[in-house]
Parts: sequence; structure tokens; C-alpha cells
Amino acid sequence: MKRRHLLSGAAGIAGAGLASAAAIAQPARAAQPSTFVLVHGAWHGGWCWSRVAARLRERGHAVYTPTLTGLGERRHLISPQVNLDTHVEDVVNLLQFEELERVVLVGHSYAGIVISGVADRVPQRLRQLVYLDALLLEPGKSLFSDFPPAVVEQRLKAIRETGGGVGAAAALPPAAFGVKDPADAAWVARHLTPQPVGTYLQPLLLKAPLGNGLPRTYIECTGDPIATLEPTKARVRADAGWQLRTLATGHDAMVTAPAALSELLTDLAAPAASSS
Repeated sequence: MKRRHLLSGAAGIAGAGLASAAAIAQPARAAQPSTFVLVHGAWHGGWCWSRVAARLRERGHAVYTPTLTGLGERRHLISPQVNLDTHVEDVVNLLQFEELERVVLVGHSYAGIVISGVADRVPQRLRQLVYLDALLLEPGKSLFSDFPPAVVEQRLKAIRETGGGVGAAAALPPAAFGVKDPADAAWVARHLTPQPVGTYLQPLLLKAPLGNGLPRTYIECTGDPIATLEPTKARVRADAGWQLRTLATGHDAMVTAPAALSELLTDLAAPAASSS
């Protein structure tokens, strides 16, 4: 009997050890999965989130990466009529037609303006807002309103010269987004597409204060800071209503630091973080 008990106990210990090893080998899964909608910035598309989306899905989260009208694989839809309202509507329609609720809405760069417009329209579908090295606008201002005059003139000149009659700004090189690895830079360069000029010119109109009462986090990418973002970052630092986090990487963090960004988004989506 004693021998049988010893063998039984040893088998149990071995089984527990194998179970523990199997658990370690499996991708970490979130205790309470979240729904993320990741919105890309100017010249990009949903493609840029692929590395982050894969990591979040491995953790059990639902992830949507819409491409805004006129960009990426939807570049054939570019026209002078595409503007900020178009892109806000793109995301609102995704939320409504997919019947998404309690969404962690993430906006990168230009999409900071987009998600602000979305929060003004459908706050009931959102749980929190995350601005990834993103732009903020005062209501009534356009994207060009907060750009230095020299930058505005340079952009308008480029649009006149290379817009091809559809009112578009040619993409900047990958290095402008902090993407320096040759393979990553080649991948990004292959996918960048012109940005509809209407998105620069149309002002942001909000009915409620920015964020519409939702929790807001700003993630600042501290590698190779972009000058046009400095007014936004100063505004965030001066406002106690923001949670501020940092990533030591370039502007395109989803390309240059997908693992670190995925960890940070997972942490922000955790119940303790979202309730703070």
C-alpha cells in the first residue's frame, strides 16, 4: 500500500510539473480579455499594427485594425472629398456594425484627432482612450492650425506639386517616423500612401470636452521626438486629467517596439489601470 501511495504521489507531482511546463510554454492570456481598436496615423494603414495585433490576440484580446478611407489598401478611394469627418465616420461605423462595446480605442499620431472625434460621437461604446504619440487639437482648429507656418507651407507646396489632382500629401520617408532598421524601413516604405489633404484642412468640431469624460492615457515616444507634437505633449503634461506613460522608441512604436507597446497596452487595459 505504501508503495502504491508513493507511486501515486510521484505521478501526481510529475503530472503537476508537466502541467506547469505546458502552461509556461503557452502564450500568456489575459485574465479579462479586452477589445482593442487600433487606429493608424497619416500615410499609414491598418497594416502597421500587425505585430502589435498578433501579440494582443495571443493574450486573448479582440483586436481590430481599420484602414481609414483613401489610405493603405483603400488608397483607391482617395479624393478631395476625404476629410477628418470621413475618418471619424470610418471608426464609428466599425464600432456600430461590429457591435463593439467597452472598447479600448487607440489612436496613433494623426489618429489622435480621429479618436477624439469618435469619443464625441459614441462614448457609450468606449471604455478608454489611448493616444500613442498622437496629436490633439483644440475644438474649432484644423491640423494645420497648430503646425508651424513653415511646415504648413512646405506641406501645401508638396501637395500642389505631387498631389496628382486628388488633393494628397506625399508620404514622408520611414526615418521621419523613427524607423531606422533597414528591413523595417523597407517594409514601411512599401506600404506608405499619400494622405488626403482634407484631413489637414477640416477643423475638429466637438460637442463635449475633449475625451467626453472617458479615461485618457497619453503614451509619449521619447526616441527622436517630433517637433510638431511638442505643443500637444506640453498640453498633456499640464493637465492632471491625463495619465502619461513613455516608451523609449521612435514615433512608429508599433513597428520599432511592438513587444513593449503590446505590454503597455495590456497593462493599461487591465481593470486596475482602467479604473484609476
